[in-house]
Amino acid sequence: MKILAVNAGSSSLKCTLFEMPRRHVLATGQVERIGQDSSLLSCEQGGRSVQEQCAASSHREALELLLERMAGGDGAVASLDEVSAVGHRVVHGGVLSDSVLVDEEVEKLIRDNSRLAPLHNPFNLAGLTAARQMMPGKPQVAVFDTAFHATMPREAFLYAIPYSLYTERQVRVYGFHGTSHCYVTHRAARMLAVPVRSVDLVTLHLGNGCSAAAVRNGRSVDTSMGMTPLQGLVMGTRCGDLDAGLFYFLSEWLQMSAAEVYEMLNRQSGLLGLSGVSNDVREILKATSAGNERAQVALDVFAYRVRKYIGAYLAVLGRAHAIVFTAGIGENCPELRRRACAGLEPLGIVLDQERNDNAVGKEAVISADGSPIAVLVIPTDEELQIAIETFAVVQGEKQQ
Repeated sequence: MKILAVNAGSSSLKCTLFEMPRRHVLATGQVERIGQDSSLLSCEQGGRSVQEQCAASSHREALELLLERMAGGDGAVASLDEVSAVGHRVVHGGVLSDSVLVDEEVEKLIRDNSRLAPLHNPFNLAGLTAARQMMPGKPQVAVFDTAFHATMPREAFLYAIPYSLYTERQVRVYGFHGTSHCYVTHRAARMLAVPVRSVDLVTLHLGNGCSAAAVRNGRSVDTSMGMTPLQGLVMGTRCGDLDAGLFYFLSEWLQMSAAEVYEMLNRQSGLLGLSGVSNDVREILKATSAGNERAQVALDVFAYRVRKYIGAYLAVLGRAHAIVFTAGIGENCPELRRRACAGLEPLGIVLDQERNDNAVGKEAVISADGSPIAVLVIPTDEELQIAIETFAVVQGEKQQ
């Protein structure tokens, strides 16, 4: 069965075509800078790679361009008729706790949840709508970032606010990056030769968006993001944990509306707000090397917050087989991994510096021999996890 996994962002759209259940990649492609004067398309299939400038003013145009490369002619499939189903990453699923076939009701829920994930859901929905229009009749499956965290106990997902807000408005911790946390949990279990149903981990998805998860017996029991992706770790442009009272004072002091404060905390804060340089860790590291003090402060705060969550989640779990780093920063930045683990030796986390320095963009064990808790780097593969979930839904292995 051929399954297309679609991951739509605000200005990018990535597609991967899989042969399932073999998990074999037939083709992969991405369009970046959607809506700008000049977009960039890249595609790999059959040992060939293409990268070219293109015009993609919308997610539909981006998807059309990618599918033109993947189907027909020299494409990985003769036509789109060979595609059995399409799986879509959707960040906020609200009350939905598993991957589901998309119908009008599910589409409405995704749209309604856009207010809770304004940087993501509208663009996830744009990719889904484009695929439905281009491939009518094909099963479309929504794979929610929130689903993996649906196993959290109530003491982890409840806020200490009037209980009626939970029962009547579903105000609670949902958590995000679940597709990534789920994927690396299964990979970590394999690397450690531990059954996934027995593995205990602290997983760290560190990219422009960042989140930590406490995983007990292969299931999420706590996570750093909350009802929205704004809570938790310091991120590229998002503030992470914040005194709720500050929202009021910022509005009063700066004469800003609630919407304006929310926009500032989502798009002008985090590493960008602290450093004044960039939301990109690579640029911040360069600025640090050049003596930029604010860049140094940004890295210190970022690493401190990661280290604090590692300690907190070890307390939640009581024990752990491993700490797992994944996503753009987690996979590719030895310096941030070193800073995040510094001083955790008494907790059983001991890095091997050479292994850490050499682990860039590849699976690796970076802890020292004899470290009571292993430290792993695992490149995430959200598209593969989307395909796995989609295949299970279409085969009827998941409840609808």
